[in-house]
Amino acid sequence: MMIICVNPRKLLIAAVSAAAALVPFGSVHAEMSAWAQNEGGRMRLVALPADPGGKIRAALQIEPKPGWITYWREPGNSGIPPQLTLAPESGVTLDAMAYPVPKHFFKNGIEDIAYDAPVTLPLALSAAGKGPVAIDATAFIGICKDICIPFQANLSLKLGPAIQSQPEEEAILQAAEASLPKPPSVDFDVRAHAMSPDMKTLSLTLALPGEGIDAPDIIVTGPSGHAFTKQIGGKRDGASFKVDIAIGKLPENYNISGKRWGVLVVDGKKAMETTLAFE
Repeated sequence: MMIICVNPRKLLIAAVSAAAALVPFGSVHAEMSAWAQNEGGRMRLVALPADPGGKIRAALQIEPKPGWITYWREPGNSGIPPQLTLAPESGVTLDAMAYPVPKHFFKNGIEDIAYDAPVTLPLALSAAGKGPVAIDATAFIGICKDICIPFQANLSLKLGPAIQSQPEEEAILQAAEASLPKPPSVDFDVRAHAMSPDMKTLSLTLALPGEGIDAPDIIVTGPSGHAFTKQIGGKRDGASFKVDIAIGKLPENYNISGKRWGVLVVDGKKAMETTLAFE
């Protein structure tokens, strides 16, 4: 279960966020922006030219320095999820941001869901109109070691014509997309789910792709800012696994009826992500 408490790193973030520098980088005529750097690491944008429909495959590359971490999309109260804002005047919009499989880190009673190695977040962008495309974005992430440093930077690039080949950019994007959790399949899925009447536990029945003896790693994401990972009484029977997930504090007067939560399941080297619909 994600621990909800006053986090000294959170307090530090609040204290220094107003002073976080906006790192400017001029536009470059390439499909990769210049690297923006700070004490804990660096980041940049990578993109391919827009297709005839204006769709752009892109990614935000983040490289923490050794010993540092950066956060997944639901870090709980202890971190900052990645954010990307596109300048309205650029005519480019962000349709979706995807996230490779994260890790769990436990320190001083705090659980982080994060990355401690270079990670590339695939982006789906759309460009309005015809002609050359210039991407002007502001990226904002948290990057942490003993303290957390808000890392904000302007990342800009101009895209060339689609007829040009970009093998390096294509390789980066393909590797990023391959690192994403897979959708559910016949042998890896949530077969059943049910919330207890008091909304304290979520029961899951999973089909798993292997027949190991270890429990899979499970991250349940509920309302924005809430992630739950504590397993209770898990039982694995070959490729089947039944478990309860402890549900921590939810927003006051929260009504789960009609809501859709997320669940990420990692079993060995395989990962699956899907949604849980509540009647």
